[in-house]
Amino acid sequence: MPKVKTKRAAAKRFKMTGTGKLVRHKAYASHILTKKTTKRKRNLRKPIVTDSTNVKTMKKIMPYL
Repeated sequence: MPKVKTKRAAAKRFKMTGTGKLVRHKAYASHILTKKTTKRKRNLRKPIVTDSTNVKTMKKIMPYL
């Protein structure tokens, strides 16, 4: 059986926690920040656990997490 390649784009965007959950960063934090409130921008900095509906797909494209 050949090795399965990891999708490098996904590997750069997702990390695995110690308990085996996938963590990602939130979108909409890079530009057009003047109209966004300070509270909203602060909350966009925090990483978030990936939704369970996407975990199966993510683990398939990143087999060696």
